[in-house]
Amino acid sequence: MDPEASVLLHCSPWKGLREAQVAVELSARYNRKKVAEVEEHIEEVWKERVTQEPWLFNGAKFRLFSARLTPHTSCNDVHGAGDAHHEGFRAKQENRTGMGERGIVIPCPTEEGRELEWGRGDMRERSEATKHTEEEKNNTERVSENGRMLEEDRSAQEIKCTQKDSGSRIHTEKCTLQTHPKNKETSNANCQRDNLVTCPQAQRGIERAKNPHLILQLGLTFYKDFLGTNWSRRVGALMRRGEAEFGDPHALLAQPLGVGGVLRTADGLVVLIRRSQKVAEASGLLDIPGGHPEPKAVCQGIREDSIQVDQLAESAVIRELFSSVCTEIRDEVNIPLSSLSEPVLLGIALNHTSAGRPSAEFYISCSLTSEEVKEFYWQGGPEAHESTDIVFLSEEEMMRLDEGAPLWKELCPSAKGAVMLYRLVLPDRLNESTDK
Repeated sequence: MDPEASVLLHCSPWKGLREAQVAVELSARYNRKKVAEVEEHIEEVWKERVTQEPWLFNGAKFRLFSARLTPHTSCNDVHGAGDAHHEGFRAKQENRTGMGERGIVIPCPTEEGRELEWGRGDMRERSEATKHTEEEKNNTERVSENGRMLEEDRSAQEIKCTQKDSGSRIHTEKCTLQTHPKNKETSNANCQRDNLVTCPQAQRGIERAKNPHLILQLGLTFYKDFLGTNWSRRVGALMRRGEAEFGDPHALLAQPLGVGGVLRTADGLVVLIRRSQKVAEASGLLDIPGGHPEPKAVCQGIREDSIQVDQLAESAVIRELFSSVCTEIRDEVNIPLSSLSEPVLLGIALNHTSAGRPSAEFYISCSLTSEEVKEFYWQGGPEAHESTDIVFLSEEEMMRLDEGAPLWKELCPSAKGAVMLYRLVLPDRLNESTDK
């Protein structure tokens, strides 16, 4: 288990989610909690950094409070979101009485080397969480919410699908919402979807059952807040105070939501870029293209430090979330937007080198070959200064890339999280060529 990155939530039941399958809830309740002494510390950190780096800008960011999967399908157990926690890091549950609705406690490294329990929500005795009967468990999904698990009503009609992976095709053997059974050969022939494959009949059934499949609860935060909390030397103390005063170790932290893109070229290679030695974070390491969705893109005409949550349209925020990853790829790799497919959300990963900062990781295919991408990259783009080289990995290399691989040590935490999600959500991609 890598201490730097882990998976908070993955979308493997649907082989990734499209824009129409994701919704947001915006509220000032999801903003960072403010305490006078903490605000003073943030200002001190900001003044010190700006003195050293006068070009820094205090941009607005979206703050992730929670990410909740809604139960639509049993193709893959939605408990997989919780399982992913165990794959990425240890779940520390022993000798704990205040589990609350979190259901899982996540240790986070701090500058003091301590393990801090990570989650949010009202505190509740652990014994209450274990009183559910087997029937109640079957009707309740506990899905990760920034380190806690949410109780979800499963009264919505399920789509029961059994999937047989055959390279890039998924054969649906049983769909309870399918009203027009088709000949299997005809159905299977229509199962390809931009290199990410889902049975279209099952997909339509999911859409009819309920939308969306993922709900993100978002507030607002700022880059200054990130530097003074998640990135502060005092982050351990801030997390302990958040736990003590609000029942949430992340209550006082900025938790800006980032985005990253696993970009696959037309000849089947995945794009990585080597970060410049001049960037503040993860310098010299390999990364995927990425950045942050920008509230200013949704709320134009308003000064960035004056943007309020109630000025943002939820539909526009979702569009920005999905489009921003393509914009980042264009700016960092210097390839045209017209060459990129619609982004597919793989899930959300956590960067534990910055106190569990979340990042939404996407899959995007590109119509250009690796040689064409390389040519565009070396021509330089708007953010060419952020990286110094471009690297391509094959599908086989990506699927074998884990903590035991020599290249793993060269990956920055955000790239590690993206690789974990790619392997979880797209395990059938390796055999794609055999099905063409």
